[in-house]
Amino acid sequence: MQAAQIIRRSVRLFAVLALLAAPAAAVTVTGLYSVEVPVAGSQPDDLAQGYADGLSRVFVRVSGTREVLDNEGVDELLDDAESLLQSYQFLRSDEDKHRLRMSFGAVGVNRALASVDAPVWGANRPLTLAWIAVEESGRRTLVHADGEGSGGNDEWRKIFEDAAIDRGLPVSLPPADYRQDRELLSDIWGQFTDSVRGASEELEHDLMSLVRVSRSGSQWRAGWVFDGMGLDSTEQSVTADTREELAARLVGRWAEMFADRYAVAGSDVDESPQVDIVVHGVSNLRDYASVSGALKNLSPVTEAGATQARENQLKLRVVFSGEMEQLKQYIALDPRLVPLSDAEVSRMPSADESESDETDADQSVPQAPEGGVALAEDSAENSNTSANPLFVYQPLLVDEEESEEAFESLYQVLHYRWQPASIVESESGE
Repeated sequence: MQAAQIIRRSVRLFAVLALLAAPAAAVTVTGLYSVEVPVAGSQPDDLAQGYADGLSRVFVRVSGTREVLDNEGVDELLDDAESLLQSYQFLRSDEDKHRLRMSFGAVGVNRALASVDAPVWGANRPLTLAWIAVEESGRRTLVHADGEGSGGNDEWRKIFEDAAIDRGLPVSLPPADYRQDRELLSDIWGQFTDSVRGASEELEHDLMSLVRVSRSGSQWRAGWVFDGMGLDSTEQSVTADTREELAARLVGRWAEMFADRYAVAGSDVDESPQVDIVVHGVSNLRDYASVSGALKNLSPVTEAGATQARENQLKLRVVFSGEMEQLKQYIALDPRLVPLSDAEVSRMPSADESESDETDADQSVPQAPEGGVALAEDSAENSNTSANPLFVYQPLLVDEEESEEAFESLYQVLHYRWQPASIVESESGE
C-alpha cells in the first residue's frame, strides 16, 4: 500500500484506542523506521542532510535514548545515512517548507546501533493510558482523545501526540466521555490510582499514568505516577519553559524507562535477524506442514519453526537474511499467504479474548476503522504536522504471559491468512 493511501485512510490512535473494549497486552509500532523531516531543498547536499536528520531521529526512537547520538561512531553512521535508506519522497511546498519523508531498513538500523554499542528497543511496546489533568488560569481540565473543536484540549492533545510519535512510544488518552467527571479529575490531580483504576478497566492499556500539569511563573511542571507492570509508583516530574518542551521531556523520560527495561544490548543483536509470523486459518496438520514448507522454501529464510499453535492459528519464528521488506516481497510471491491489513489485525481478538470467547462464537469483535490504528495526518496537505504517515499501532494479540517476551523482540509481528491452493485455484478460475 502506498504512503498516500495509508495517509488518506488513517485515523488517530488517541481517538480510536479509547473506543475499543478489553485491555490489550501490548501493541506493535510498525513505523519506527519511517520519519519525516524539514529540508531546505532537493539538491544533493540538502537531501544528504535530510537523510542524516531522519536517521538520527530513528536512532533515538529505536535505542530509546537521545544519549545514543553521543556514542562514538554515530557521526560516521549519520554521514552515510543514505546506505540505510530504503525509500524516500520529497514533498515540495510553495512556501519553501519542503519536507523529506523516508523509511530506513530495520535490520540495517539495528545492526548500525549494535556496531556503536547502543541498545536496540524492538517494535513491540507497552501501551500507556495517560490520564492528564491540566491546571491553567485556576481551572483544571482533562486532556482527552476528542480533538474536534475542543479548544485548549486539542492543543494539549496534539502536543502530547507529537511527543509520543517522536519517541515511538504508544500512548493513549481517555475518551471525551470523562471530561465532565469532576470527581475523577480530582482523583487524577490527587494521583489516587485506586480510584482511577476503575475508570481504566475498559480502556486499552498495559499500564496507566496519572499526570498533573501546572504552571508556576514562566515554567511548566508535569508530575506523574505509574500504576501497573510493577513500576515505581512514587511521583516523578519534569519542568520546561514551553508546553512542547514539557511534553517532549515527559514522554522522553517514559521512553527511556521502558528502553532500560526492554531494550537489547548491542552485543546481543543477532547477525541473522528473526521475526515472528502468525498465520491465521491453519486448521489441520496438512495446513501446518504446508505453511512451514512454504516459508522454509523462501530464498531469504534460513530457518523456520513453529513456536505456538492455537485453534486456526500457527505462530512461527523465522530466521532470515537481508531486510524485512525483502522477506515480505518473497512471501508475497506465494498466493496462499495473504497479508492481513492493519484493519484486519485490529479487528482480531487477543489470545486471552479468543480463549474466553470459545463458547460464544457469535460475539462480535470490536472493530477499528478501515486502515488500522494510526497516529498520523497527511503532512503533504498540512505542512504543520510532524506526524509520520506510516506510524501505525497494531494489537500484538498475545496473552499477558507472552507479552514480556514479546517486548524483547526486535521486529514487528507479521500476520497472514492461509489460503490453501484449492481456494486459490478456484478464485483464479472465476
